[in-house]
Amino acid sequence: MEKHTITIYDVAREAAVSMATVSRVVNGNPNVKPATRKKVLEVIDRLDYRPNAVARGLASKKTTTVGVIIPDVTNVYFSSLARGIDDVATMYKYNIILANSDGNPQKELLVLNTLLAKQVDGIIYMGNNISPELRSQFSRSKTPIVLAGSIDDKEEMGSVHINYVAAVEEAVADLLNHGNQRVAFISGPLSEPINGEDRLKGYKNVLAKNGIDFDPELVFETDYSYRAGEILWPAIVSAGATAAFVGDDELAAGVLNGAQDAGVKVPEEFELITSNNSKITEIVRQKMSSITQPLYDIGAVSMRYLTKMMNKEEMTEKTVELPYGFIKRSTTK
Repeated sequence: MEKHTITIYDVAREAAVSMATVSRVVNGNPNVKPATRKKVLEVIDRLDYRPNAVARGLASKKTTTVGVIIPDVTNVYFSSLARGIDDVATMYKYNIILANSDGNPQKELLVLNTLLAKQVDGIIYMGNNISPELRSQFSRSKTPIVLAGSIDDKEEMGSVHINYVAAVEEAVADLLNHGNQRVAFISGPLSEPINGEDRLKGYKNVLAKNGIDFDPELVFETDYSYRAGEILWPAIVSAGATAAFVGDDELAAGVLNGAQDAGVKVPEEFELITSNNSKITEIVRQKMSSITQPLYDIGAVSMRYLTKMMNKEEMTEKTVELPYGFIKRSTTK
């Protein structure tokens, strides 16, 4: 015999109460007599009733589900942000649908439309670049969206991040203070505002302050991967760089190992500062000096920001800037 799906109606009939009473018990509403609550809970337990989230969503126009678009689920940077998002979501009783976009603009559109089709109440976007197509879908959807750890160069969307310009200025200034005249700037695609605008701006600012001409030969644009950093080493050498700022920890680990495989002494002959202070910075040898970002907090604050937007609370500022730091380890003098 096919198993009959137990509904709220079945529970109400069995417990001899109204459906409204069952609903109050399920939602933890205190306005139910203890004896009635006990009776309803016993029936729920006996019938193995599970409230239908889809039906509840249709009734309330809310699914208490949030979509999180993540470019690379294997990158430690993004998984640290996701932890913060998940913890706050749990606290506010939201479920999360995590969608990996592989940093591919076409897949991002596909993933976004899938999430919107699931009627999510809000979206947290961790991608580094908002394509015009994606931006147009965001604005058409009317679903609240917050950017976590990335920036909107048009400042149309809420975002949570650090001051990347100031952070890079501080890191590169440290390398220049150690007598390095040729500091390489190594990052992911410069088409991403976080790299091509904020980080590169910080790099150029500090060169100008120190009277050093900007040399495009010292700017390296590559993938966010360990292998990309490793194979970049010969080009870094031929550009005459004696130090580097790197925009991703996995990429930085590749550069570091490329240098060491070539017999270069770090930090005596080559210095390096990375940017996310993920656990990779302490796993490698030498341990890497890094800008520190409150990764977990960026995720947590983004989710809290989204809950406010979903509740139509008034937001005073579009951008929430969290503090960054700088930690010296063994890849700098």
